[in-house]
Amino acid sequence: MSFSASPVPQTGVHGVRHPTFESLRLGHSSQSTASGLLRFWDSLNFKKDNEFMGITVILFLDEKVNYVIHGFIPAGRANHYMSSLKVGSIVKVDCFEVVRCSNMYKITYHPFLIRFISTTIIDEVIMGAPEIRLQS
Repeated sequence: MSFSASPVPQTGVHGVRHPTFESLRLGHSSQSTASGLLRFWDSLNFKKDNEFMGITVILFLDEKVNYVIHGFIPAGRANHYMSSLKVGSIVKVDCFEVVRCSNMYKITYHPFLIRFISTTIIDEVIMGAPEIRLQS
């Protein structure tokens, strides 16, 4: 699979560029995005005695259109990322996998899902954060 570079849209902050959800491409890559962390919760497998499967996150990006995308942190990586998850924070997520979201597990309208992998980095954005209105 090949990945094409796409232009990075400009955010509302002058001089600071953050990729939007429109620029996401399928597969593993060095993609990054800045978004609001709207919500997260434990994902449990009710058919297997409530086995912990991972953490589901909802990321929100408001540029010209409201975009909400579903993210998933597998159980094996949950402890690593838990301290970085703060509802209402603006985060930059780097080096993740983008996959098509199964209709069976679809919780947003976006066709893709961001999957946290071993190389994924999540950091709260303090300076130069895009304008994201979490109340929308």
